Amino acid sequence: MIKSSKKRGGRMKYYLAVDIGASSGRHILCHIENEKMILEEVYRFKNNVVFKDNHYCWNIEYLFQSILEGIKECVRINKVPITMSIDTWAVDYVLLDEEGNRLTDVYAYRDKKNDQGVAKVIKMISMQELYQRTGIQFQKFNTIYQLKSYEDDVLSKTADYLMIPDYFNYILTGRKVNEYTNMSTTQLLDIQTNQLDKTLLEKLDIPQSIFQKIVMPSYKLGYFTETIKKVVGCDIEVVVPATHDTGSAYMAAIEEDSIILSSGTWSLLGIETKTPYITEKSMKANFTNEGGYDYRYRFLKNIMGLWIIQEVSRDLGNQYSFEKLVEEARKDPFNGIFDVNDERFLKPDSMILEIKKYFEERNQEAPQTVGEIAYCVYNSLAHCYKKAIEELEDITNKNYETINIIGGGCKNTLLNELIAKVTGKRVISGPVEATALGNILSQLLADGVVKDLQEGRQMIKQSFKIEEYKGDSYVS
Repeated sequence: MIKSSKKRGGRMKYYLAVDIGASSGRHILCHIENEKMILEEVYRFKNNVVFKDNHYCWNIEYLFQSILEGIKECVRINKVPITMSIDTWAVDYVLLDEEGNRLTDVYAYRDKKNDQGVAKVIKMISMQELYQRTGIQFQKFNTIYQLKSYEDDVLSKTADYLMIPDYFNYILTGRKVNEYTNMSTTQLLDIQTNQLDKTLLEKLDIPQSIFQKIVMPSYKLGYFTETIKKVVGCDIEVVVPATHDTGSAYMAAIEEDSIILSSGTWSLLGIETKTPYITEKSMKANFTNEGGYDYRYRFLKNIMGLWIIQEVSRDLGNQYSFEKLVEEARKDPFNGIFDVNDERFLKPDSMILEIKKYFEERNQEAPQTVGEIAYCVYNSLAHCYKKAIEELEDITNKNYETINIIGGGCKNTLLNELIAKVTGKRVISGPVEATALGNILSQLLADGVVKDLQEGRQMIKQSFKIEEYKGDSYVS
């Protein structure tokens, strides 16, 4: 039975999810009413990498100030939450010296310096051994390669390693921890123990002392420092969620025994499992075993995702909303497809020119109009998902009837239709705010409002509209 979301005296209890993605961040308040989750976005801010000293970096000071501004807005509207949690993208981090100062800029995972780290790691350990030890797929931006891209003196001066949400939590509370689901993406954890792989760290000459205690989602970290209380005008308990946004999003998946597609800047397609898959077949298919809530594994594949259409929009001077791009695509279909996972699409100078060049290099007709380019992106994504699903079913030796699409990308009805048509599977679309809901669910579990993940998912299912697609038709 779901417990009441009211404080003694009848005042409403609020829970705050701070969800920061690669392009924007939001503060979303939640309260429980008639056993349903009611969401309210109270603050939104932009996020973009900045180009500094020939590197792509995150503006970490601006991001933290935005977190504080959103908390101040909660105070202003008299809806101060009892708890708050922060999630962000994975793999990126902050290095601190003995005095607590940042040693370097906070480099973004798309920065090209990571190539140096890949070359160093490959010389020290085989890709096969690395996958067997960690269960994590090769991505050249994985933290392991980022850490090896520095000159040796940087790590020797490092006192503390904090992933980006860990760093924000530290400034808020003064307490340092490393959260498990995000740490699993570093490719530094032992897949058998879910702890740091000490042998691997020694082999790569990465000091173990820089890491913190690893904690699980729903861990109660503590309250604001005196300094933060004065700045924002309130005190809130900070709960550690699944700080990797996909870890939070998967917590909000509502269709049992389905393929889960977290659709956003990245597409994360996979299943939730208690047993990792670390076979030769899964390694060759580049599937990963990221950590999830309660030591579940998210056996999934990273696919470039809506980053491509976001960059197309940027190339067009942001004149077209994403809804308008879908409208144009419906009017101007294009049957050609390209490999969305080709590294050339990771950070090209112009996404549109890169897509056209892909076809031209193969002596194929390239998309020209805005509609053709947008349709080509959506169609290519759908075909990439189909291939990944075929690989997943082959590896797990199991067929899945349903795809549960979650996250902001599930609002794209054309993409949903194409996925259903291309894969031939039933598609369930929703919840849209999966990441924020998973973030909040960690807080509800910490507060005892729901007893377990299953009860929390049931509450999400009864709180939000879910849509269904079969073939190329919209069902409900």
